Amino acid sequence: PDPWPKKRHNKRRLIQTDFMTLIARKLKPNGRLHLATDWKPYAAHMMHVLEALSEFSNAIAPHHFWGQPDRPETKFEKRGKNLGHGVWDLLYKKND
Repeated sequence: PDPWPKKRHNKRRLIQTDFMTLIARKLKPNGRLHLATDWKPYAAHMMHVLEALSEFSNAIAPHHFWGQPDRPETKFEKRGKNLGHGVWDLLYKKND
């Protein structure tokens, strides 16, 4: 998702409480939600939103990113890592 880095644009970010509440209603119990971004402030924002919702639990540990995701590395991600950029993955599960 686009991080919309300017403060005045933050309201346009996809990962917001209302949208995550909608996702929670559609996701099956114990369903997984995997998010990734190459912009650390947005990763922190996504974690803040999800940690505040009772519908989701961090599948790694509260307030922790997923260090070893089980997903293929994208071409964009590989290029970013070669340039020294980080990638932050989050893994949450829907509570029963």
